[in-house]
Amino acid sequence: MEYFYGLLDLGLWGYIITTFVMVQITMAAVTLYLHRDQAHRSIDLHPALRHFFRFWIWCTSGMLTREWVAVHRKHHAYCETTDDPHSPQIHGLRKVLLEGAELYRDEKDKPETIEKFGKGAPNDWLEKNVYLRVPYGGIILALVADLLLFGVPGITIFAIQMASMPVFAAGIINGIGHHSGYRNFECDDAATNIIPWGLMIGGEELHNNHHAFPTSAKFSIQRWEFDIGWLYIKTLEALRLAKVNRVAPRPVIESEPDDQLDVDNLRAIIVNRMHVLRDYTKQVTLPVFRMEKASARGNAAFRRARKLLVRRPTLLDQNAMERLSALLADNTTLRTVHEYREKLSEIWNGANVSNERLVQQLREWCVEAEASGIKVLEDFSARLRSYQLAVS
Repeated sequence: MEYFYGLLDLGLWGYIITTFVMVQITMAAVTLYLHRDQAHRSIDLHPALRHFFRFWIWCTSGMLTREWVAVHRKHHAYCETTDDPHSPQIHGLRKVLLEGAELYRDEKDKPETIEKFGKGAPNDWLEKNVYLRVPYGGIILALVADLLLFGVPGITIFAIQMASMPVFAAGIINGIGHHSGYRNFECDDAATNIIPWGLMIGGEELHNNHHAFPTSAKFSIQRWEFDIGWLYIKTLEALRLAKVNRVAPRPVIESEPDDQLDVDNLRAIIVNRMHVLRDYTKQVTLPVFRMEKASARGNAAFRRARKLLVRRPTLLDQNAMERLSALLADNTTLRTVHEYREKLSEIWNGANVSNERLVQQLREWCVEAEASGIKVLEDFSARLRSYQLAVS
């Protein structure tokens, strides 16, 4: 019995606290190193921290940085399509929750995925001769260390360590984070914020915010949201162990804008397009919807129609699209504000179009909106002229 509880013999609460801390280190390694540092380059971690997190991930999951980065970048590139490695919209929530790790392994074993999306991730001597050559070496090392330090309870600690990434990252974030929750921004994928307080999974719970601004180092947007990963980053930044490269933009609204739209307005609108789309929903779409719903009391077409008008059309299934079409066909005002939203989106989605042409399209949109006879749409046109780029 001398070594039953390992070299440390921590006692019940000691083992519980140790396990919790170890899982939190794993979550920090995922969100700070794999996600924000390597995949999106929103922060630069100190090389010593990078090596520590890289080693920790290898020991607690057997995962390699380049493979994780490649799979995640492909997820963003093809989100909610058949090429998305782990979308619950495609594979179903049950499969992603229960078999998320298997979906990850299937994708990381495709050489073309690693070649196309893994650029810039570690591919040095250590990666090739240690991590890649002995992929399960870290797991064996972790098991031996847990048994030596914690004895028989170390088996439970090891099992929880091994389950943390498949359950939290592969299952909850990739599954529930694209299925259920609230949305601050109507991006073109189904990402949701699971809860507003990202405490247990390094801030990754704020998944809709991340998909709206993928290169932002900070995942919280609203004042009442909390991203513990951002707390880690600011602490490391104070210790000179991390550097923030980018955060989500904040719209700057000029109090006395010029009447004439220019390139600066255009750039501000494009940079803040998620905020612009959110403002349009709050200030145009929903006020018109509430007004029309009140005047059409008892009309069954208005039941559960709010989501149809707010969601991006690419996220609506065939039945939802048919219901939306029927609703808009019977209501000229709703159809107008919906069409103007799509026209506005087309401006910032325009490819291979000069700034001059985009400015002209924006001016035309504003002129037509102001002649629509819909007061909230006219007011929003005036607001668009107020958007300015933040001064760094």
